Formats: sequence, structure tokens, C-alpha cells
Amino acid sequence: MQLYMRSAGTGLPVVLLHAFPLSSAMWLAQREALATVCRVVTPDLRGFGGSRLGDDEPSLDLMADDVARLLDEEGIDRAVVGGLSMGGYVTMAFCRRHPDRVLGVILADTKASPDPPPARDNRERIAQAVLDGGSDVLVSEVLPTLIGPTTKERRAMVFGRVKGLVQSAPPGAVAWAQRAMAARPDSFGTLSELKVPLLIVVGEEDELSPPADAEAMARAAPEGRLEIIPKAGHLSAVEQPEAFNAAVAEFLRTELGGATRSPG
Repeated sequence: MQLYMRSAGTGLPVVLLHAFPLSSAMWLAQREALATVCRVVTPDLRGFGGSRLGDDEPSLDLMADDVARLLDEEGIDRAVVGGLSMGGYVTMAFCRRHPDRVLGVILADTKASPDPPPARDNRERIAQAVLDGGSDVLVSEVLPTLIGPTTKERRAMVFGRVKGLVQSAPPGAVAWAQRAMAARPDSFGTLSELKVPLLIVVGEEDELSPPADAEAMARAAPEGRLEIIPKAGHLSAVEQPEAFNAAVAEFLRTELGGATRSPG
């Protein structure tokens, strides 16, 4: 499966994997700002944006292997790999399947624990509802949980942009991704075995993957650094891009020697 991707900048490759049910369009502010300090690579995961879904059974491992093939196509041997929410799940699968290709890890607004049964059942319910009736259920149920209260109250344009991305998600990809995420394993062992630096970012107002989940992940990893982004919910990179970009740039500079200037 060939992934559509956007990239910007040169130097240290940093792959950023998008949240559900968005696309690489969510990383616009990261491509613009972080391109001054690294090479930002933002793929559309299969079925989303410009990438085809294919006929395979739902699997985060498959999504991780897609990313490995993209690195091959781009001539990238090793990269910093990161993701937000669903992108974080794919990142952890990538760390399990392709550990020799990882220079560093960024996990934003995600969790290492698997879904409990009620959450799995809810994913299947939403998957079926989208296949039966389109994106209405995403707008009514998923969208409100993606954005923090500060953004809802003060940043109407950001909320509107996220709503547009949610509404444009293809129903087949939404259902496929929900089923892939529902089947994901516990990833705390993956974090404990990391041999590269790890940055964990979480929005202070994230209710889907709250700071307590981020703190547990940081404790599990040998080199886990935690950054809490004020006034941000689940989509911290979209809601507070300046703070998110500053945290990533500082991590690259101090842990990987890959950034010498501030983003801007």
C-alpha cells in the first residue's frame, strides 16, 4: 500500500502520524514551523486523505508496515517517528515491528493501554453507524471529544477546521480504523523496551487520553519526557501548535541534536 504524504524541510527526518478520523492536513502548522529545524514527513494513513484503503483486514500492524514502506520509498533509513491519538497507536506498533528504524519517538494524546470491552463495543457501534449513515455520528459524538473547552470557547476557526476534516473522512476508512484500534494490544511493554528517547505530549484538557495516561506512559519508558500543553484538548498539535512545536523542537535539539533553531 503506497501512502500519500506531504513533507517539508531538510535534515533529521521526523514522521508525524495523524489522529482519527483526520488526515495529514492536521499537521499544517507543524510542517510550516518545524521545517526550519528538521524534515517533517506527514503521511495520510491508509483510507484517509489521499491514501487508498485496500482490501486488507483492519490492523495497526499493517498501518505501521505502510509507514516502513514509505520510508523505503523516501530513502529514509531511520527516523524520529511520532503520532497523535490513533497515530500514536500506529507509532507504538511501528516500534514493535521496526525498532531498528526508530531514532526517537513522539507520542501525543494517546495511551498504551488496550481498549476495555465497553470501548471496543462503542468503536464497533460507531463503525457500523458510519457505514450505514455517513459522518453524522462522527460530528455528533466524536468531534466534541476531540477539542478542549478552551478551543471551543475561544478558537472557533480551529473548531471549524477540525469539523471539516472530520466530515470529510471516508466511511470505509473510519470503520476500518475503528476496528483496527479496537484490536490493539497493551503497549506498556513496548515502551519499557524502547532504546531511544521518548517525548510524550498531552493536552491539559484532553479527556480521551488524559494527562494521567501520559504520566503512566512516561513512567514505563526508560527515557520518557512529558510535556503538558495548557489550554489544549485531545488535538494538542492543532489547538496549541506553538506550544506543541516548541516542545518537539526542544526534544529534537536536546535528545537528538537535530534542531538548533527555534521553530517560527
